[in-house]
Amino acid sequence: MNRFARALAPADRPRLVAYVTAGDPDPARSRDVLRGLVRGGADVIELGVPFSDPVADGPVIQRASERALAAGTTLGGVLDMVADLRRESDVPVVIFTYLNPVLRLGFDTFVARSAEVGVDGVLLLDIPIEESGEARTALESRGLDPIYLVSPTTTDARLRVAAEHGRGFLYAISRLGVTGMRDALAESARPLVARIRRFTDLPVALGFGISRPEHVREVATFADAAVVGSAIVKVIDEAAREGRDVGKAVEEFVRWLKTGA
Repeated sequence: MNRFARALAPADRPRLVAYVTAGDPDPARSRDVLRGLVRGGADVIELGVPFSDPVADGPVIQRASERALAAGTTLGGVLDMVADLRRESDVPVVIFTYLNPVLRLGFDTFVARSAEVGVDGVLLLDIPIEESGEARTALESRGLDPIYLVSPTTTDARLRVAAEHGRGFLYAISRLGVTGMRDALAESARPLVARIRRFTDLPVALGFGISRPEHVREVATFADAAVVGSAIVKVIDEAAREGRDVGKAVEEFVRWLKTGA
């Protein structure tokens, strides 16, 4: 059983996939953030690679990418962070990245290094699933799970392909648009997960707009995990600007998301 299977197995508590932008607010404190995620109880860490043109991300995560890039964060440095984390924790790690940083490092180098440091899965955001065969083969050859995004507008035909070729879990986007916090779950969330269940037994993690414990609890009634990103990134930004311990701030917020306390 791999780390995803253990982390997302059915349980009597909400499961949480926690997204942060690597290198935000700077590489040193980003390592503290990762430790805070683990202490707070994140079941899976989704580690975003900062990119200059993050077209799928809203303003909170866009600014995090800007801060991380200004602080000198590189894809190689992100993988070094995973290596450091692996010395302390076996929490599953997904690398969430646009293709350009991977091509700049070199795709083969990226795959080899990711496997070496203990990455579990890779979500290549801007490769259409129909064009992902070569990347998928390379990832799977080194034991890395290709993670695919599906949305309310994904056709049944494409859901079948994602279900056939995805590994680890499927990432369901609850609504269209960019990342960001919302007051309530999208009405399309539950029907989307129900559709996905028709095609796969893979765990389904639901993201976009989730920011509060009641959202996480609601998601847990019909999906396998909730994905929270912008809300956590906002906590990091506020703690850094106020001179507080970012790792502790993240730890407390993640624990609140999971328990409400």
